[in-house]
Amino acid sequence: MVTASRRRRLSLSLMFLIPGLSLSSWVTRTPDVRDELGASTAEMGLILFGLSVGSTLGIISSGPLVARMGTRPVIGGGTVLIALGVAGVGTGALTSSAALVTAGLFVFGLGGGSGEVALNVEGAEVERLLGRSVMTTLHGFFSLGTVVGASLGMLATAAGFPVQWHLLIMAGVALALFLASFGHVPAGVGRQAYGDGAADADAGADAETDADGDAEGGGRPLWKDTRLLLIGGVVLAMALAEGAATDWLPLLMVDGHDVDAALGSLVYVGFAAAMTVGRFCGGYFIDRFGRFLVIRTSAVSAALGLVVVIFVDHPVAAGAAVLFWGLGASLGFPVAISAAGDSGPNATARVSLVAMIAYAAFLVGPPGLGFLGDHYGLRSAMIAVLALVATAIFIAPAVGERRPATADVKHDPAAARDAAVAREPAAEEARADRER
Repeated sequence: MVTASRRRRLSLSLMFLIPGLSLSSWVTRTPDVRDELGASTAEMGLILFGLSVGSTLGIISSGPLVARMGTRPVIGGGTVLIALGVAGVGTGALTSSAALVTAGLFVFGLGGGSGEVALNVEGAEVERLLGRSVMTTLHGFFSLGTVVGASLGMLATAAGFPVQWHLLIMAGVALALFLASFGHVPAGVGRQAYGDGAADADAGADAETDADGDAEGGGRPLWKDTRLLLIGGVVLAMALAEGAATDWLPLLMVDGHDVDAALGSLVYVGFAAAMTVGRFCGGYFIDRFGRFLVIRTSAVSAALGLVVVIFVDHPVAAGAAVLFWGLGASLGFPVAISAAGDSGPNATARVSLVAMIAYAAFLVGPPGLGFLGDHYGLRSAMIAVLALVATAIFIAPAVGERRPATADVKHDPAAARDAAVAREPAAEEARADRER
C-alpha cells in the first residue's frame, strides 16, 4: 500500500533529483559551452556571475516567500525556473551568445536558490514528523541526479553531440519530472512556522526554553546563536567543497591535469557517484556513530582529496583523490540541515538560515574561484576551499547529536502549527504499518 506519506517522500525525492540532473548536464558541457562562446577562464567567471546573482536573489527571497506562501509554490516556481534556465543556456550556446548564457544561468540560479531552500525546509519537516533520518537520502537523490546527468553529459561529449540540443532536451526532461511529481507536495508547510519564527527572531522576542530547560537565544536573533553559526560554518565549508567541484572539476582536470574533455567529465561522474554513495549510506553511519564523528571524518576525507588534487601532479592520482573529495563532501549539507532543525526552537527558521548559508556557498562561492584561477591557476585556487574544509574539522562538534523528534513540536508552538499540516499523512502510514 502506497500511503500519502510515502507518496510525499517519493515526490520530494524526485524534486531533489531535478536540480541535480539539470546542474550536472550544464557542468559536464562547460568546456563545450566555453568553446562555443570562445571565452577565457576569466570570461567564464563573469558568465558564471549570472548564476551567482540569480542564486543570491533566490536565496534572499526564499525566506520571505516561504513565510508568505509556504514551501509548495516556492518549490514549484523554483523548479520551473531551473528548467527554463537550462533551456536558456542551451539557446545561448546555439546562438553563441554569452549574454544569453549568462541570462540562462541567472534564471537557473534564481530558481535553484529559492526552490531548493524551500525543499530543505520541507525535507526537515518530514524528518521531524517521521522521527528518522531522511535528509541524507533526499540529498542522495540530488546526487543521483548529478550522476545520471553527468553520465549523459560524458556520453554526449564523447559522441560529439551538440551541447545546445543536449541542454534543450534536458530542460524538457526536467519539466516532465516536475509535472509527474509536484502534485504530492502538500500546501501550507512552513508558512506560519517560518513567519512566526522569523518575526520572533528579528524582534528579539522573549527567551524560549529548549528540551533541557536551558534558555535558548535569550531574546537574541537567530544569527547571534553561536551553535547555529558554527553549524553554518560547517555547511559553508562543505557546500563550497561540493560547489567548487560542481562548477570547476571538469575544467580543473582539463586545464590543471592535462586530460581531455571526455575524461574530465568522467572524473566529475566519479565525484558525483561518490557523493551519491555517501548520501545513500550516510544514514546508517550517522545512526551508528553519531553526527559529530561522521562530519569530522567527512571533512578529513574531503581535505585529503583536495590536497592530492591540488599538490600532486599526476592525473591518475588526482582522479582517484576526487572520490575522497566526493565522499567527504557528501554529508555536510544534509547533516547540517538536520542539526539546524533540532538546535533549538523555531526549527523552520533555523533550517532556512542554514540552508541559505549552504546555497550561498554552493552557488555564489565557486565563481570567485574562477577569478583566482585566472591569476593563479585552478589548482591553486582550490587552496581556499581546502582551508575552509580544514576549519570544518575543528568546528564539527557543533552539529551535536539528534534530539527526540518531538522536541521542536513540543516546545515551539509555531512548529506545532506547521506540523499539523502533515500529521495526518504520517498517522496514515503508521496505521498501514500496524495492519501489515
